[in-house]
Amino acid sequence: MSTTGTATLSQELVDEFNPFLAMAKRFEIAADYLGLDPGLREVLRTPNRELSVAVPVLMDDKTLKVFTGYRVQHNFVLGPCKGGIRFAPDVNLDEVRALSAWMTWKCSVVGLPFGGGKGGVICDPREMSQGELERLTRRYTASIMDILGPDRDVPAPDMNTNAQTMAWIMDTYSMHVRSTQTAVVTGKPLALGGSLGRHEATGRGVMISAREALKRLGRRAEDTKVVVQGSGNVGGIGALLMHREGYTITSLSDMYGAIHNPKGLDVPKVLEYLAENKKLTGFPDAEAVPNEVQLELPCDVLIPAATENTITSKNVAKIQAKLIVEGANGPTSFPADRVLDERGVMVVPDILANAGGVTVSYFEWVQDRMGYFWTEEVVNSRLEQIMVKSFDQVDETAKKHNTSLRIASYIRAIGRVAEAYKLRGAFA
Repeated sequence: MSTTGTATLSQELVDEFNPFLAMAKRFEIAADYLGLDPGLREVLRTPNRELSVAVPVLMDDKTLKVFTGYRVQHNFVLGPCKGGIRFAPDVNLDEVRALSAWMTWKCSVVGLPFGGGKGGVICDPREMSQGELERLTRRYTASIMDILGPDRDVPAPDMNTNAQTMAWIMDTYSMHVRSTQTAVVTGKPLALGGSLGRHEATGRGVMISAREALKRLGRRAEDTKVVVQGSGNVGGIGALLMHREGYTITSLSDMYGAIHNPKGLDVPKVLEYLAENKKLTGFPDAEAVPNEVQLELPCDVLIPAATENTITSKNVAKIQAKLIVEGANGPTSFPADRVLDERGVMVVPDILANAGGVTVSYFEWVQDRMGYFWTEEVVNSRLEQIMVKSFDQVDETAKKHNTSLRIASYIRAIGRVAEAYKLRGAFA
């Protein structure tokens, strides 16, 4: 192969793994269906605000280290920005841009009064103490708090952040504004205004999405084998809820590898083992499988619930599932999407399948602002109602336009934001 050919191939792979480019390509397809003019397209795909901050932190050894943090606010048209904050060594601006846009479409497709936002700090939490993480979180919050607020931008947990992280953000923000503002973040501890059902919400939304999709395929839970990539709040909880509904969960994974039992895993025991040992490696009654092989295992349903770009042009031909339900954000690359569509594999996209988390975050925000809190049964019932209604609407749109559930989700999401923008008008 020539040098030029190699360079072209290399650039194609770089583009495939760029989540913002993937989002933009799907946006354009949906915008064509909607007949949006070029100016409105540019408005809707361009982030409203991008903030990059230097975050100096005093480490435990008394050295001073400067981290880089981001907060991208993609769109304000429907309401305050909403989206998680992640701590990871590979955080980059393109990723945060893409995730913020996906949050806009995710909130829109399930009818929430939010726009999309996302944040991240480049760091490795595994190498940091609890004290260092707290100082990092508080300094990062102080650096971006001019654009935060219950009516401006409401963060939530994401990769390597949790309820404790949200408590630090809420406290830091509240101290600066001189009043307790519980609604400035969601995913908080219950004692600080968190919502019952929030911890399980994303996994529950994945379970509901899988169930509704399988109804369309005419499959019963007891006849369905499921492979779940991941074992955390999305994958682990989603697997547990599906196990309780009678699905056979044949594989789970973590960062160290996957476990597989074609006859089915005892999911409660797997999660108990994981909690005790901090990894799935060594779990009895299952064989160890490399992470890259797990996605290619025989199954009826594959749930990628780990990170972006796990199903790509490199492995899509080996995927055996008839249904993919995206628990993670952006797990399927644009080229892989086309292959799956051509093969007739149904994909319930991330902006619909994992919208359970942001839906219950919305419930938490509402409860904080009212100062009145719902029972877990009420939270779960309202989540079920929104997820089922949203799935039905997307399914109807897909049939109307003879397109995939992903493009149908984008059509509905972008169409709602576009309509709101037109009604509000361009500010001059």
